[in-house]
Amino acid sequence: MSEPSLRDRLRALKVFGEDMPELVPDAAPHDPLDLLRTWLEEALAQGVAQPHAMTLATSDAAGAPSARTLLLKDLTPEGVWFASLSSSPKGRDLEANPRAAVVLYWREQGRQIRVTGAIEKGPRDVARADFLQRHPKARATAIAGHQSEPIGDDHDELQADAQARVDADDRFVPEEWVAWILRPQTVEFWQAARHREQTRLRYEKSGGDWQRDLLWP
Repeated sequence: MSEPSLRDRLRALKVFGEDMPELVPDAAPHDPLDLLRTWLEEALAQGVAQPHAMTLATSDAAGAPSARTLLLKDLTPEGVWFASLSSSPKGRDLEANPRAAVVLYWREQGRQIRVTGAIEKGPRDVARADFLQRHPKARATAIAGHQSEPIGDDHDELQADAQARVDADDRFVPEEWVAWILRPQTVEFWQAARHREQTRLRYEKSGGDWQRDLLWP
């Protein structure tokens, strides 16, 4: 008997956990960020692994897309927050094309959240507080080199110099460190159920108000 193909092995994988919650559209709040906060609280309470890990998709001035996973830093009535260097690839993308999409996926609950919208820089004090909450080594790495560029022979020297700077001034924050806010234009909540059933509830901002639709799976 031949070995199963990679496709067959992928198809056989278990997709979701055993006990999944429900999404009841008629009971959903008017504001999607209220529902997003509720889902986050439930994910935290139920021990979902890394519920703050989210995929951020951006595109440059020419429309070339790029995506990476980073951490959700906060959720406020204004929107979804994350942080990075403005000199990083994602930072340059956002400067050139200040729109983005994020995805949160929680396998244990069979849930996915998609948010799209415009990007803005948050207040400097928010960026400073975020950077100073990072581990000193992570702070040094952020200021030592150029994110996503090849590491050169001077890596150890640059890292040591940056670490010495952080150790000498534990309040130092580079100007390039930015707290970004994604102001939602659309928010979609996706809830799986047994036998691959799905409920998809999309909120879309229209004239300053939120409109809701159920989507085909």
